[in-house]
Amino acid sequence: MTKAVTYNNWSEISETFSIQDETKGARSVLEWAYSNYPEGKIIYASSFGAEAIVLIDLIYQVKKDAQIVFLDTGLHFPETYDVIDKIEARFPELQIERKTPDLSLDQQAAEFGSALWKRDPNQCCQIRKVIPLREALTPRDAWISGLRREQSPTRKDTQFVNKDDKFQNIKICPLIHWTWDEVWSYIRERDLPYNELHDHNYPSIGCFPCTQAVGTDGDSREGRWSGSGKTECGLHSK
Repeated sequence: MTKAVTYNNWSEISETFSIQDETKGARSVLEWAYSNYPEGKIIYASSFGAEAIVLIDLIYQVKKDAQIVFLDTGLHFPETYDVIDKIEARFPELQIERKTPDLSLDQQAAEFGSALWKRDPNQCCQIRKVIPLREALTPRDAWISGLRREQSPTRKDTQFVNKDDKFQNIKICPLIHWTWDEVWSYIRERDLPYNELHDHNYPSIGCFPCTQAVGTDGDSREGRWSGSGKTECGLHSK
């Protein structure tokens, strides 16, 4: 039996938030989220990319001991782990969990062959991201995500509050109206730590085997799974 979701009128709820404030509605959405979902029933699934740094700072203003989960695939760049350490030092009250898959990389190689991400990236993401996130979300009713409409065509219709059929709960996306430039203006104004790979043409940062630097044109996701036709890890697809 799947857990019950709380709301059905997703678009109507999203439209109640004004985007005329300095955070384009993001802070209001977070205040609504943390007042509507009790302790332990809402979590932020964070990649610790640029959008994540903005969200963490905004979340900390609303709920200092918020729960955050990072899907630690074991394949992240050293720079990603470095920025998590810096965030933990900057925001010490946050409850950050580094969730690992049930299969270690050696176990995955033994069962599916080496470098699964090259032969079947969808299967690799399923094992190392989708299943761990499903486990993290099972006891919860809602999760927060840093999706922005500008990021790619697959995200252009994202609402503040979304029914998430994949994980049978509510997905809350406070930054949908932010631009890439606004994300960086906020980071610089607040002097927030960020992943240093962003300074080397990595707008979207995932696992190192499947992430490349990009040019200045195109959407911010084009450096992910380059040449494979894959655009999402599976967390935000049906």
